[in-house]
Amino acid sequence: MTNLTHAVVLITGANGGLGEQFVHQALARGARKVYAAARTPREWSDDRVVPLALDVTDAASRTAAAEAASDVSVLINNAGVTPPTASYVELDETDLRSTMETNFFAPVLLAKAFAPILRAAENAALVDVHSVASWSAFGGVYSASKAALWSATNALRLELAPDGVHVVGVHMGYVDTPMAAGAHGPKLRPEDLVGAVYDTLAEGGYEVIGDDLTTSVKSALSGPIESLYTDLPTPAGATS
Repeated sequence: MTNLTHAVVLITGANGGLGEQFVHQALARGARKVYAAARTPREWSDDRVVPLALDVTDAASRTAAAEAASDVSVLINNAGVTPPTASYVELDETDLRSTMETNFFAPVLLAKAFAPILRAAENAALVDVHSVASWSAFGGVYSASKAALWSATNALRLELAPDGVHVVGVHMGYVDTPMAAGAHGPKLRPEDLVGAVYDTLAEGGYEVIGDDLTTSVKSALSGPIESLYTDLPTPAGATS
């Protein structure tokens, strides 16, 4: 179980959306310091918040962040991007690679950079923000990047558990943030999802399932592929 009282938390993508909520709620739950990381850090009206310049896709920037924030006990990999299209056929190769770089390689390499720090900390935790897209291919390379991160999170959980580092994966549908501004359908409130993440940490849970959509998609993984992708033709000889 990871209690945030007196914790030192680093949050990537901290300038807005979910990141801002992660900052505010960490402070409300007793964190003594929060590193608010972003490519261009903003000013915060709280001395407990330390703006930290971090380009998660840049190796030197990750190394510098680990050196500057060597007292971290909780790392939250929140930063991410969405590609301009969900189509693999139409997507530019540069966008294909940059999406994987930001959503998969960056959080894994950041976890690697901070692993010695977390292993040495008390009540240490790593939180990776995934998506319902980890389990559904509707997002093209976005889904692929989140599926890869989900697998990496599971592996990191097994690897770091013997050292006392608790690892949590977060899955959800649309959240009411600028990233999902053009999306239609129900959206989670950022404050509700972040609250669920911190509650899960405090309870020692391993996974956050943010909404009913995510619950239904996860449950469909155990069935035939056409039950998850209902637009597919029914196989010949299949029974209803």
